[in-house]
Amino acid sequence: MSERTDARRPVRRPLTLARREGRAGLAFVTPTLVVVLAVVVVPIAWTVLLAFQRTRLVDLRTAGLLGRWTVDNLTAVLASPGFWQALTTTLVYSVAGTAASVALGLVAALALRRPFRGRGLLRSAMLLPYVAPVVAATFVWQVALDPQYGIVNVLGTRLLGWDGPVAFLGSRGDEVGLFGATVTVPTALLTVIAFETWRYFPFAYLFLLARLQAVPRDLEEAATVDGATPLQRLRHILLPQLAPVIALLCLLRLIVTFTKFDDVYLLTGGGAGTEVVAIRVYDALTARYDLGAAAAQSLLLAAVMALVLGVYLRLLAPRLEAED
Repeated sequence: MSERTDARRPVRRPLTLARREGRAGLAFVTPTLVVVLAVVVVPIAWTVLLAFQRTRLVDLRTAGLLGRWTVDNLTAVLASPGFWQALTTTLVYSVAGTAASVALGLVAALALRRPFRGRGLLRSAMLLPYVAPVVAATFVWQVALDPQYGIVNVLGTRLLGWDGPVAFLGSRGDEVGLFGATVTVPTALLTVIAFETWRYFPFAYLFLLARLQAVPRDLEEAATVDGATPLQRLRHILLPQLAPVIALLCLLRLIVTFTKFDDVYLLTGGGAGTEVVAIRVYDALTARYDLGAAAAQSLLLAAVMALVLGVYLRLLAPRLEAED
């Protein structure tokens, strides 16, 4: 009887090496896929779902996939007062903050790439703005820029001849004399851009310093022997070597800065002409409990960033890879 039962069982073939490797690879990749699905894909899908439904916080428990889909949230956001101004402010803040932080990081990397006494201490000090807690950093800036007792206004009025204290974080615009003409500058917006530059230039500094260490010294020494000036060596030798890194840094910083919320909110609360779209998203969630409007604005931010990323991948990245 036992021999008859064993004869009926299907005979398992041994796994081939390719199938064993395939199963092992799938076992290694599965945890990453699960994490990406839970952390990235599901929140994005949920945001898209909310953006096309008129959902408020009290309706969240009843919101479902088969709800009433509509584009009212998008049209309401696009027609709401202040949205285009906030989008313009976001673009100005992102582009200026990114360009300034990368430029300052490049200057710092060029200045500290050669050995000298105390270089290690200076290199470590460069990282302080980046590693400092954002709450502490913004508090220090608020105290230093205070119109009544801030050290910047004290030095400006006593030593630099300012007519009076400047409300760096509370003034939408101030008139400044420039080459005999009077122009109005967005004081608060420039201040938050300066904070962005100061806080995140170490990020660019680290990347650029690492790339500079890999540039062959023979190229610069040969150019020096041929009589090239430091500016010519920077333009014709160093910048072409750094171009791919600078392009990648600009893209990364632009993506992060475009959705930046905490720095601007802690400094100005979005007032005095510094309201960015991320603050409008926060206000829609906490003040009006309008999940649909908040999701719609987040979706528009993501669409703009996807457009920038598409331009980079389509036009700039292949050219930089070919030059590299």
